[in-house]
Amino acid sequence: MKVFSLLTLATAATALQIPKRMTKIAGVEVIDTQIVRDARALIEKFPDYLYSHQMRSWLFGAAMINANATLRRECDLEVHAIATMLHDLGWDMTPGSRWVSTDKRFEIDGAIGARTWLSEHPIGKYWAKDRVRKVFQAISLHGTGSIVDYFELEETVIVNSIGQDYHGPFDGVSQKDYDAIAKMYPQTELVSGTNKTFVWLAATKPATTYDTWLEPFGTAFVPGVSKIFIHTCPPLQKD
Repeated sequence: MKVFSLLTLATAATALQIPKRMTKIAGVEVIDTQIVRDARALIEKFPDYLYSHQMRSWLFGAAMINANATLRRECDLEVHAIATMLHDLGWDMTPGSRWVSTDKRFEIDGAIGARTWLSEHPIGKYWAKDRVRKVFQAISLHGTGSIVDYFELEETVIVNSIGQDYHGPFDGVSQKDYDAIAKMYPQTELVSGTNKTFVWLAATKPATTYDTWLEPFGTAFVPGVSKIFIHTCPPLQKD
């Protein structure tokens, strides 16, 4: 037990200091370790629109980190890569998907899924709890960008990385890098795929979309879902 504890502490203390193998994708320098390659292999099984969205999220974020000396120095590149690539496990529409619950918001499904995947991975199971926590929190909060700014640096960077796929380049990402990434992983199905997923979530587990920015998709496109929202809404407490 002491040996395991020492190993975990050593992993946490040296995660940022040990030089990591790097490579380039779409001209962007990214970390290239086994656990990162394995996360990429997992999402390659998803439909093109979802796989491409998660890859772009990672690469936009990597470009943002590369453009900022503080981020290059402070960000855990593996935490960033795992969180951005696995952030939408809760969008998996495969029947019986292990990543999708019947009663939780998709962000929480993704966070739980990523944490579970790490716990089962031959390398990830030795990650320090703090690294796993950052992955979990960033994915949990990625649909609420106004809140994540009050958390830690890496969590903010992860959420901003994902947001660039919808809002365009910011935080130092050049238009050249952005366009190169989008050329390798086209955004042609981003809007239609996202809309389809939101309607699917509202149809299959509507209670989880109540009082979120997904609610309008259910109200507009899923017959009868507004009645479910009425029953889901908690009653006001009387004085």
